[in-house]
Amino acid sequence: MLRAIYVSLAAFTLIFVLGIPLLLYAAISGNTDVLYRVGTYCGGLVLRIAGVRLEVRGREKIPAGCAVVFMANHQSNADPPALTASLPPVLYLAKKEAFRIPVLGLAMRMRGFVPVDRKNREQAASAIDEAAEALRRGRSFLVFPEGTRSPDGRLQAFRKGVFVMALKAGAPIVPVSLSGATRIMRKGNWAIHPGLIRITVQDLVRTDNRNLDDRDQVMKEVRRAILQGLDESEWGTDDLAAARPESRTAGTAAL
Repeated sequence: MLRAIYVSLAAFTLIFVLGIPLLLYAAISGNTDVLYRVGTYCGGLVLRIAGVRLEVRGREKIPAGCAVVFMANHQSNADPPALTASLPPVLYLAKKEAFRIPVLGLAMRMRGFVPVDRKNREQAASAIDEAAEALRRGRSFLVFPEGTRSPDGRLQAFRKGVFVMALKAGAPIVPVSLSGATRIMRKGNWAIHPGLIRITVQDLVRTDNRNLDDRDQVMKEVRRAILQGLDESEWGTDDLAAARPESRTAGTAAL
């Protein structure tokens, strides 16, 4: 618990000491690139202070010159800074509560992050449309198709909205497997434990020449890809059940 308090103090100190002047600079210059780069660096720095190490595989699979939707599984509060530090610049579909955080929330709005009210279906649909338009303009997104953190680290069912976003924009989906984050910071527990987060970029899933009728098939393809980078203990219960008729020793080859 002492580690969590220390890390939280470090995070909020960086937000207020660096965030306020950077927000002023962004407002005056109209450029948020420096704000984003410094924020990304500080997120990685906070992880290092917490004793978290990152191992990133498959960066060469990220296509250059086009906007993509990175879709990752969600295990802990360490996921966003770990992924942002490991991927090219992205926007987020983020729950509206995050935009209430002083300094950070304003920085997110200025950068173009899209707030989502998960309890308001009409607003959530509008947010999906807004994000799809940003994708068409060349802005990549990072989203969590589970919609929220897994309580036990196992891959949960996917929600459909982020797949609608990708299909409407015709943007490629880059599945990302995130493994080990639950052991560092479990949902509902503020304790932080040092350790390794393994991030694996998988082969992209194309959405061009596909439409909303293909949504369920695209969801299955993304799920299979994410599972390839997870330990079996992180698979969903349905994924384990589907794999049992095959050899359990085959691991991800059974997919």
